[in-house]
Amino acid sequence: MKKIILARLSLITPPGSRTDLLTSGMILPDQVMVEGGKVVIPVNVPPDYPGDLAEVQSLIEDRLHSLDGIENLLVVLTAERPAAPQPTATEPPKLKKRPTEAPGRDMRPHSAAVPGIRTIIAVASGKGGVGKSTTAVNLALALRSLGLRVGLLDADIYGPSMPRLLAITERPRIEDDVVHPVEQYGIKVMSMGFLMQEESPVIWRGPMVVTALMQMTREVNWGELDVLVLDMPPGTGDAQLTMAQQVPLQGAVIVSTPQDLALIDARKGLKMFKQVDVPILGIVENMSTFFCPHCGQQSDIFGHGGAEQDARRLGVPFLGAIPLHMTIREMSDAGTPVVISEPDGIHARHYRDIALRVATRLFPEEDDD
Repeated sequence: MKKIILARLSLITPPGSRTDLLTSGMILPDQVMVEGGKVVIPVNVPPDYPGDLAEVQSLIEDRLHSLDGIENLLVVLTAERPAAPQPTATEPPKLKKRPTEAPGRDMRPHSAAVPGIRTIIAVASGKGGVGKSTTAVNLALALRSLGLRVGLLDADIYGPSMPRLLAITERPRIEDDVVHPVEQYGIKVMSMGFLMQEESPVIWRGPMVVTALMQMTREVNWGELDVLVLDMPPGTGDAQLTMAQQVPLQGAVIVSTPQDLALIDARKGLKMFKQVDVPILGIVENMSTFFCPHCGQQSDIFGHGGAEQDARRLGVPFLGAIPLHMTIREMSDAGTPVVISEPDGIHARHYRDIALRVATRLFPEEDDD
């Protein structure tokens, strides 16, 4: 299948180019991913390319859509442009001061609203391994239980978790070149994991990742949503910064474990959002306390209360603490998060309390009613 796809791509000479897509290096064969009926075509567009990028995408889709065996096709257009001048180390960036901490007012340039989506929030962490994705999926489901229309975008291109966390095996539906997210447990979900095998790595450079994220955010038919939850990749790199600057985020939820090592990185993530003028909705302390299932003894394996203390010190809301419990882990691995599998349980109640605090900050006018 891949050989046939590459052969067809070699017949396409995009407008403004003298050579075909493969000869010009706009498409590199080792970057084309084919997994069963899922096909991802990264296109490296030169900075000085004079043609229309939308036309390039259309030419590729027209040439490949007629092939038998292709069920899902994603064309990722990557155009590297000259970077804007950056402030020197002695000249910190001058940021506009937000007149109020209430989320909803977007002061950032180049972050046009996504049609149909009322609010967008990020669930982020400074480092991996703190349970950010588990928190994001349970938060999204808890917001849904409050009666909100919710979408969930798995923005971690290199390590997508949503197919496993939500037990999704189907692929996004494509109609008239429009991608429709998968619906599961009452929320709409989109993830790069839907387009590849679970154990297949994504070996892409930063610009490709950023372009894919923008496409999954803005070129997916999300319909009408009250909240779109972004499960952000860990860290404070190019993908995170671009999403924070180019997506109209109404706020960010920071997830951390109580230990000092995780809190150091959580502070970095928090400061990144503040520097790009994204309100901090609050901090969640995950894996807060462990209760032994045999003896009932409480153990603070990663410490306890560190995130709450940091929240007070930094002047941001503390949203709540989630215990370290086998049920949360087992239900996550099974694809039935605790908010769904045990909606009346104590763990689901923790997530619903956090969701209520987030919703109150996102929609204060409705809380007044």
